[in-house]
Amino acid sequence: MKTKQIKQLIENKISEDGLLETGVKGVQLFRISEPLRCSPAIYQPTVFAIVNGSKEAILDGERYVYDNSRYMCCSISMPVEAGTPLASPDNPLLGVSISLDTRVMTELAIEMESATGAIRTPKSSEIPQGLALARWDDTFTEALLRLLQLMDSPEDTAILGGGRLRELYYAVLKGEAGDSARRAFGVGNEIARSIEYLSSRLSESVTIEDMASQVGMSRAVLHRKFKQATRMTPIQFVKSMRLNSAAMKIAGGMNVNEAAMEVGYVSSSQFSREFKRMYGQSPRHWCQSIQLPSGMEQRTAQFFDHLQ
Repeated sequence: MKTKQIKQLIENKISEDGLLETGVKGVQLFRISEPLRCSPAIYQPTVFAIVNGSKEAILDGERYVYDNSRYMCCSISMPVEAGTPLASPDNPLLGVSISLDTRVMTELAIEMESATGAIRTPKSSEIPQGLALARWDDTFTEALLRLLQLMDSPEDTAILGGGRLRELYYAVLKGEAGDSARRAFGVGNEIARSIEYLSSRLSESVTIEDMASQVGMSRAVLHRKFKQATRMTPIQFVKSMRLNSAAMKIAGGMNVNEAAMEVGYVSSSQFSREFKRMYGQSPRHWCQSIQLPSGMEQRTAQFFDHLQ
């Protein structure tokens, strides 16, 4: 019943493709009615909750599909391929994206770790992955409904928005994606911090030793834990982040050589070789293959790039 209320709230607010600010910082409604094939993207720490249709993300060959039965929690910046291949005018993608505020999530995660019996200890010693699908449980659904009900009152949004967003964060930390989120924001978040360090330096020459030293780990330990969290080695991750960032810039109209330099490549030939190895086409051919003919499709693609 409450999921239907959430869907109705979103449908009442957004009737055309695009993004709509809710008034709560980092919380946006979205609608897409055109199919978009999976293409390079970088997910930032965000929760995506879909109320109609489905969305896809591919990480290192593994396909994640999320809809109105499971939400997506991305707790660390991740290079993925993402799209909405099944969206249509008759069955548009509708949902809400909630950016995860590092300060608030960290405060909550540490409070939960300090509270006796507040969370269960994971049975496995492996680090949870940075992408997680979680069931729409009652706690999450109730928190999301209460958050979106503020949209009709700017005064309520201004006064209560922060508290209800915190309530939603708490629901995520308690839910099926909680292990992943607590690992990224709580004690022992070395991998998340190493990725944050890398993400702010894509145009620089960052080595594994640099990343390891930033979080006080040996190269071997960082390598092992990094692969558990991201499914990739640090070297593979760095390359994917740079190539995905470049692909998004090229898709937005940037010159290939300029995009390569902006993500740290000094050799355009090396960039082209690695780009073709990852995406199966040279940068120029790939760019031509994603050209969208109609204005509506182009606006939809630009919107989706922003959503990613």
